[in-house]
Amino acid sequence: MADNVTSLFRSATAHSPSMAALARESDGTGPVDFCIPCNPYFPTPAMMDTMAARLRDIITYYPSSADTITAELCNLLQLPPQAVAMGNGSTELITWIDHLLVRESLAVPVPTFGRWTDQPMETGKRVDMFPLQESSGFSLDLTQYAEFIRARGTRVAVICNPNNPDGGFLHKHALVQFMDAMADLDLIIIDESFIEFADAEAEPSVVQEAMMRPNVIVLRSLGKNFGLHGVRFGYMVANPSLAGRVRSMLPKWNLNSFAEYVVFMLKEHGQEYTQSLQQVRRDRLDMASQLSSLPGLTVYPSQGNFLFVRLPVGAEGTVVRDRMLTEHRILVRECGNKIGSSSRFLRLVVRPQVDVRRLMSGLEQVLYGTRRGAAVPELGSGTSYSSGTAAVDRLVSATNGGGMPGLAAQALGTGLPGGLAAAAAAGTGMPTPMSAPAPAPAPMPMQMPAAMQMPAAMTAQSYGGPAQQSYGNAGMQMQQPTPMQQQPQPVPQPQIPQPQMPQMPQPPIPQQPQPQPMVPQQPTPSGVPARNGLTAAQVRGTTGPGLAPAPATGWPAAQSWPNAAGMGQAG
Repeated sequence: MADNVTSLFRSATAHSPSMAALARESDGTGPVDFCIPCNPYFPTPAMMDTMAARLRDIITYYPSSADTITAELCNLLQLPPQAVAMGNGSTELITWIDHLLVRESLAVPVPTFGRWTDQPMETGKRVDMFPLQESSGFSLDLTQYAEFIRARGTRVAVICNPNNPDGGFLHKHALVQFMDAMADLDLIIIDESFIEFADAEAEPSVVQEAMMRPNVIVLRSLGKNFGLHGVRFGYMVANPSLAGRVRSMLPKWNLNSFAEYVVFMLKEHGQEYTQSLQQVRRDRLDMASQLSSLPGLTVYPSQGNFLFVRLPVGAEGTVVRDRMLTEHRILVRECGNKIGSSSRFLRLVVRPQVDVRRLMSGLEQVLYGTRRGAAVPELGSGTSYSSGTAAVDRLVSATNGGGMPGLAAQALGTGLPGGLAAAAAAGTGMPTPMSAPAPAPAPMPMQMPAAMQMPAAMTAQSYGGPAQQSYGNAGMQMQQPTPMQQQPQPVPQPQIPQPQMPQMPQPPIPQQPQPQPMVPQQPTPSGVPARNGLTAAQVRGTTGPGLAPAPATGWPAAQSWPNAAGMGQAG
């Protein structure tokens, strides 16, 4: 597998190759999985044995209709079947929600689950991305998010709670206030795919509130909490009109026989299921404590069954990922292809302590050479790979999710510099950045006037901290504007001022006025970012005919909002 590991990740249409693909490349057994967020304690071994004994019947015959399976699930969850639609995984439901209910624009905090950014972009919608700040631990401030939605004129809002990949959590009363304030939007989607693992409050779900509102959908997963990703089943809850509209479009047999068998056996195993969730929560605390002991590694608070970690300075995520797999047979999720994240971040699934000890040993050897406490080595350059979505790849391959200066100019039709324009026109993506720092440009900032360095500073501010430190990877080197990258050619120092003087006024003039329109008194025109948001058109590097944003209405007084932690009021 060692020789093939990079190509495996490059060829995967998801963020990582499947366990089946990894098993085929080895001795037939997969690695220890810290990548796919599954409940490791459910189903129990006895339940697995029962399913194995029924395997022939399960895979031979048609399942019952989706209505029959949904009715059984609703009986278990004590929900009215008219308010529920079951899908072949939550991704099927996301697809239908996008096609049926998202008319023109969708807002989503990033980083988050990739289908919430990729799916609307694939169908040509405007996606307004609200960047979560690393400096605040990637917490979502609902007041700022609501203001961003109003400024953009976005018609659909998405919130993942807990969020993936960081596990950030919003309290129920804060979400209810947000839903009330955004009651004029076309749709509000609360993705609760990991809510069963949360223990911050006794009843964290907003399912009951969603059924009473005309524009709210709650999405839930079954594969993650039941530990059965391969079964592919999930469900949504909304008022009967919304749920019925989605349900009417689903195929008659969109749920398979395994899904039916699992749903009907759950009522006999409620105690084991509850115990499995409690064990995951205990393991999360223990795993976070152990990871926090590694020098230079940052662990973010999580309410999911995973932990978001920032690697020590100098560690490159794709190299760590590949070495953990080839040298220690451990699969981890490197987050460089998540918009709003970078290759300095990993998402690690919560697993039993015996597996965590193996993970800790592998990380110590990969990060520090031998054992903890040694100097963090420079791990060299990583290798980019495909997310499976061309629009996302074009952004990620150029900046590793860190954003790109001049996106507003591109969206307004002023063109793309150099090879980026050709790549966008060809639809093949932007060229992969060099991962190692080039020696020649190092002294360049010293010789350039301050105005020439403004775009890099603006990029650092837009992601809430020093770009070179927080996103210290290959992507950040693409963030210097093209004129600066062309400077090393006339590098003879005595001659720098004369040939460059006529050109120096050029870059600042279009770029300095750019921030002014970003905080308008009315909705920002389509294709222009507001408060560091990225539209789908900007990610694709094209403009084309856009839809005018809908007018903003109903924004309440800011002082009535809860603060970022979801407690009290914002001053």
